[in-house]
Amino acid sequence: MDVLLLGASGRIGQRVADELLSRGHRVTGVSRSGTVDGIDDEDFVAVEGDARDPDDVAKLATGHDAVASTLGPSGEEEPDVLPEMMDAVIEGMGRAGVERLVWTGGAGGLKVGPDTRLVETEEFPEEWEALAREAIDAYDVLEEQGDDLRWTYLAPAAMIEPGERTGEYRTAEGELVADEEGESYISMEDFAVALVDELEEDNAIHTYLGTGY
Repeated sequence: MDVLLLGASGRIGQRVADELLSRGHRVTGVSRSGTVDGIDDEDFVAVEGDARDPDDVAKLATGHDAVASTLGPSGEEEPDVLPEMMDAVIEGMGRAGVERLVWTGGAGGLKVGPDTRLVETEEFPEEWEALAREAIDAYDVLEEQGDDLRWTYLAPAAMIEPGERTGEYRTAEGELVADEEGESYISMEDFAVALVDELEEDNAIHTYLGTGY
């Protein structure tokens, strides 16, 4: 599979690239600088691109089988760049004729009760709320797309950080994944496994999917 990876220079993006390459896929890694550190593989190409620009996305996506996104706001950007990037990526993919998208979303919109999302709980950190709500707005843009775009909005657990690749994880449609003690966690390495599994297997088309242990 030829995969265009947006946000390839980030911590999750690099792990997704490594996971794709380890399974024999070819990866075009997009970053604003055009460089992605720490990856040396003949099936990996780093390119410069701006995910806010549909023309850039269309040019880069052409000839690929799928687009994977690990995009997030850079240090100087406001969280409202997320729906902007979603609009641009969808438009660019349409122009390029690429139909498959797996987007790394946020856990804030996942349900923790019948009528309660994670972002609405008292425990949710206030400093993350603006980003969580913009991620939900980006998901709303995606959900409005027709059947031509085969998308999956893949969210990590409430806590995601560098760790071990075990190859084990659980998923839940629209719900936060937590263990018996109520802890919601996944390593970046196993989140990358889940993302590549979804690209390969297409099990959650048109789905907001939570991941965790």
